[in-house]
This record gives sequence, structure tokens and C-alpha cells, in this order.
Amino acid sequence: MPIKLRSLLAFAIFSMGAQAAMAHGPTPQKVEEKIAISAPAAAVWKLIKDFGSIGAWHPSVASVKSEGGNESGATRTLTLKSGSGDLVEGLDDYQDKDMSYSYRLATENHEAFPASFYSDTIQVVPAGDGSEVVWISRFYRADTTNEPPEEKSDAAAVKATEDFIKAGLGGIKTKAEGKG
Repeated sequence: MPIKLRSLLAFAIFSMGAQAAMAHGPTPQKVEEKIAISAPAAAVWKLIKDFGSIGAWHPSVASVKSEGGNESGATRTLTLKSGSGDLVEGLDDYQDKDMSYSYRLATENHEAFPASFYSDTIQVVPAGDGSEVVWISRFYRADTTNEPPEEKSDAAAVKATEDFIKAGLGGIKTKAEGKG
């Protein structure tokens, strides 16, 4: 094979590999936050255990419409104080004994939250004389194309998720410790 043809073939193969590497799309993201609370785990669980009660303790939530209680398949619609719209979430798993529940984004609203999907778990665990609340979120950014705008990027989704979870954990702590 002539050197020119070999060089051209090598360049073509390299270019295809580089394009494939750049065309990866979104990657799954994860945020895990914890907070120590000076209240027994059972008391903290009582505060947050109802799937539809998030409006009573989360400072970013203006109101909640909930249907289905704590049964798998229950839904809640969160109206955010930011005025950016509603988030519709569905309950996947509820474990009263383990003081945990898992839910997911059921209807996307990129104006309200820069994620195309999320799945979260909240759990209360005993810790010394008090408790700890662990909140884990797994999600994808709002824009799942290869080059998302900044406001719909991985960084925007991570920041929004961290901010929402930290505010929620702070709200739980304030209510559970009787400070608000």
C-alpha cells in the first residue's frame, strides 16, 4: 500500500475514533448529602415520612398536591417558591421500617429544574443521641445533547440538585430541632 494511501487511511480511522469519543452525550450524575440532627430518628422520620409532606419542611417548596399517600405509584406536584414552575414526582419505594423512601421525576420541567431525569432516596438513620438524614440523588442534565447550553449542563444540574437537597436537609433540621 502506498505511503500516501496508508497515511490517509490512518487519518480517517483516527478521525472516526475522535468523533466517536466526542459524541458521548450526558453522563449520569450523583449528589449525596447528609445532615446530623439533634433529635431521635423516630421523631425526624415522623416529620418527613409522608411523601406529600415535603411542603411542611422544605423551604423551596411553596405548595404540594399529593395523591396516593405512601403507596408505590403515588404522585406529588411541587410548586416551587422560585415561580419557575412545578415538578411532578412519583413514589417508587416506601420502607417505613427502614425510615426511607425513593422517588423519581415523573414529568420534566427544565424551567423549574435543570434535569431530564432524577431518582432520589431519603433515609433517616439513628446516630448517637440523635439522627442523620441521608439524601441521595442520581440524575441527568436537562439537555441531553452533546453540547448543552450552560443553564442545562451537568454543572447546572449538579448545582441545582445540591442547592435543593441542602435547603431540604436544613429545613428538616430546623423543624426537627424545634427551631422553626
